[in-house]
This record gives sequence, C-alpha cells and structure tokens, in this order.
Amino acid sequence: MALIFAASLLVLVHSAVAFDMGQSTRCVAIPNQMKVCKDVGYSEMRLPNFLGHSNLEREVVPRSEDWKPLLQTGCHPQAQAFLCSLIAPVCLDTFIQPCRSLCVAVRDSCAPVLACQGRPWPEALNCDRFPAEEDMCLTPHAKLNHFAKDLPKPACQNCPAVEEAPSMKKVLDAFCLHDFAVTAKLHRRRLFSAEPEFEVEGRVEFIRQGPLLPYDTQHLLQQWLLINLQCANALVRPGRSQLYVLTGSVQADGTLALTRVFPWHKKDTNIAVATRKWKHHRC
Repeated sequence: MALIFAASLLVLVHSAVAFDMGQSTRCVAIPNQMKVCKDVGYSEMRLPNFLGHSNLEREVVPRSEDWKPLLQTGCHPQAQAFLCSLIAPVCLDTFIQPCRSLCVAVRDSCAPVLACQGRPWPEALNCDRFPAEEDMCLTPHAKLNHFAKDLPKPACQNCPAVEEAPSMKKVLDAFCLHDFAVTAKLHRRRLFSAEPEFEVEGRVEFIRQGPLLPYDTQHLLQQWLLINLQCANALVRPGRSQLYVLTGSVQADGTLALTRVFPWHKKDTNIAVATRKWKHHRC
C-alpha cells in the first residue's frame, strides 16, 4: 500500500508541472465511482484537472483513490475540499484553485500524518504554487468551535509496548500510571474496499475513563489506527479481530498517546481479575 501510494505521488509531481492554465478544457460529471469527491458539493468537474490528468477512467478516478487513506485519518476538516479542488475542480467560467492559506492549513495538519507513514508532502502540492487570498481562490473555513478544539486528538507516536500474558499487578499498575484504560476490539479487513482497512469493532468499554469522552472514544481510537499504520499492522493480522486492553494518557498539547497494550485472550485470567479488582483498587 505504501509503495503504491509513493509511486502515485511521483506521478502527481510530474503531472502538476505539465499543467497549463491556458489549455482548452471540458466539463464532465463527477462519476459515482469517484468516491473521494462524490459528496464535495458540486456535480461537474473540469478536465484536465490541476494535477494535469485528462483521462477520467485511466488517470483521474484511480489517482483520486490514492488519497483515500489520508482522508480517512481526518487529518484536517478541509482536506477533502482542498484535494478535490485539484483532482476534480469545479466547472465554472473561470479556474478556481485553492488559496495558499488553505494549502498551508491542510499541509500543516496532514503532512505529519504522511511523515508518520514514511511519506513526504508531495512537491505537486507545494503551497507556493497556489494564489494568495486576494485573488479568486478557495479560502479556509472559519476555525472550529472551541469545544471541538478541546477534544483529545490522535497523533503519530512510537508504537506502545505490547504486553503478552501480563501479571495482575502489571495490569493494575498500568491502570494507575496512566490517564485512561479501555477495552476495544480492533479489526483489520483482508480485502480492499471503500471502508478503512482498520476499525474499532463494537463498543469501547471504559475501565478508567479519565479525560476521554464516551461518544468520541471509538472514533478517536480508529483515527489513531489509521494514522499509526505501522503500529496497527503489528497489532492486528488481516481478516482478524483482537480484543485489547489499552492504556494511555492525553498529553499537554491535547494529543492522545497509547502507552500499554494488553492482548486479551480467553486464557488471560490475570487481565479479567485486574479489571474486576480495579473498582476497589488503591494505587
């Protein structure tokens, strides 16, 4: 997956250099199979696009799929609008590019996610190539409300320690040392589909809630898996689900860090006993 994505980014670099704003263009309907941009708010796109792609079936649709893993991480609320303004530019009487400020906002949030997965921010998306806001271009939306900004956020991190067959004391110590502890079933799909490869199945159960919010925690953990793909690959085999006890903390900058991972197998009676004793345990 990483090699395919890296090769696609090389294609983007060469295509963007070749695009000529003065060339003739045509308008086409955004096809149903182009899921990345199907719900972007308009139905027709201009070809060639701003990445120099002119063939809908052989270039535009396949290349748009390359961005799906990044968009699924939720790295920036306007990442889809930014990328689709280049992949599937709206069909109007004039060219509408993203503003440089929008590019910078998306890059600053999403480039660390690519870096976490060993990929650079593509030169084709160099923000210097986009117009300043005084020109006609797609601007960033207003900032999110204060409450949304205060929610914990997943981030790139070193993979947490995986503790196989831990003692009851080790599990209880982990509960004491960290802000939160939850049980979650992690699943990895075996085949490509429109859905994320990794997901959190079912409900997340709290052992120690700490600063986490019940309605947000499942989504938060799933985003963590999609950002930290190397860790996720090590934790879950394709086509399998695995129940884990996860402990961690929310850092001063609001990012979530997983610190201990306990695979919970049927034979792990120490984990079961530790979760029962926790309610009355004194650290």
